[in-house]
Amino acid sequence: MKWASKVFSTFFGAGYFPVAPGTFASLIAALLFHFFLSRLDWKVYSVLVAIVYFGGVLSARVFSRALGQKDPRKVVIDEVCGQWITYFHAPAAWASVAIGFFLFRLFDVLKPFPIRKSEQLPHGWGIMTDDVLAGVFSAVILQVYLRLL
Repeated sequence: MKWASKVFSTFFGAGYFPVAPGTFASLIAALLFHFFLSRLDWKVYSVLVAIVYFGGVLSARVFSRALGQKDPRKVVIDEVCGQWITYFHAPAAWASVAIGFFLFRLFDVLKPFPIRKSEQLPHGWGIMTDDVLAGVFSAVILQVYLRLL
């Protein structure tokens, strides 16, 4: 179980990237969306994101406990989940992907209310939920922008 949690919570090793592993994982998530996931039906995409979220809660809890840290930098499945939430119903065009990437990173770093507050949730819930909220904020702004074009 610990090995599987390590693999999943680090998004297959992306969390070991030496510089800004969260940003690196977000970039991988954005590229996966652009090239593959954008082709999925929205229902299938929603199920995928839900699996990543709930799997992330479990794996982040197990792996962070094994490391003895509350929210280790190596755990990046939360960034992947939040980034994919950003792209819900977004086109795969490079401009949309880039704007969504920067919006998500901005909200993930700044953590306005209630994003920062959600980090206080216990175990893997806090690790995952702050990035989910950053993804929701980013998705709303991205959708407003796309509709104003």
